[in-house]
Amino acid sequence: MAFTDRSLPAREAILGAARVRFATDGYDRATVRAIAADAGVDPSMVMRYFGSKRQLFALAAEFDLRLPDLTAVPRDRVGHVLATHLLDHWDGDDALRILLRTATTDDDAVDRMRAIFAGQLAPQVVALAGDPATAATRAGMVATQALGVALCRYVLRLPPVVAMSPAELVTWLAPTLQRYLVGSP
Repeated sequence: MAFTDRSLPAREAILGAARVRFATDGYDRATVRAIAADAGVDPSMVMRYFGSKRQLFALAAEFDLRLPDLTAVPRDRVGHVLATHLLDHWDGDDALRILLRTATTDDDAVDRMRAIFAGQLAPQVVALAGDPATAATRAGMVATQALGVALCRYVLRLPPVVAMSPAELVTWLAPTLQRYLVGSP
C-alpha cells in the first residue's frame, strides 16, 4: 500500500507511540486504542496504516544488533568489544525493551529473538571459535549473559544493575563473554 507524504507524520506518530507503549506495557497489555490516543489519532488510522496490532508490533520491534566484525578484533579483546558494543547500542533502544518484555509471553517475539541471535551472532561465533561443533552452544551462552543483563537493566530495572555505569557493566560482563566466545568450554 502506497502512502502519501501527508500520511507520514501520522504514521511516524503512531509508530513512535507504539514503541513506547509496547516497551512499557508489552504486547498483550498494549491496545490499539491506547496507542492511537498516545499518537493523537483515531484507532482506525492505526489499522489503516499498519493493518493489525501484530503488524504494528513487527515494525515497532524491528531490532538489529549491528554487531561489529568480531573477527577483525584482536582475539583477546572480543569479549570487551562485544560487551561495550551491546551496552552502547542498547542504551536507548526501545525495540530491545519491546522484545524483552514481550518475549516472556509471546511466541512471535521469542522467534524474533532467536532469529536475531542465530542470524547475527552465531555466524561470528563460528568464525571466532573455529569449532562448528561448539559454536551454537557458545552463541547460546553469550545470549544468556547479554539478554540477562539487558533484562535486568532495562526491563526489571534491578537497582544495582541500573546504578552501574556502562564501563562497570563491561568490566563485569566482558570476561564472561570472552570465555564463551573464544575460551575453553
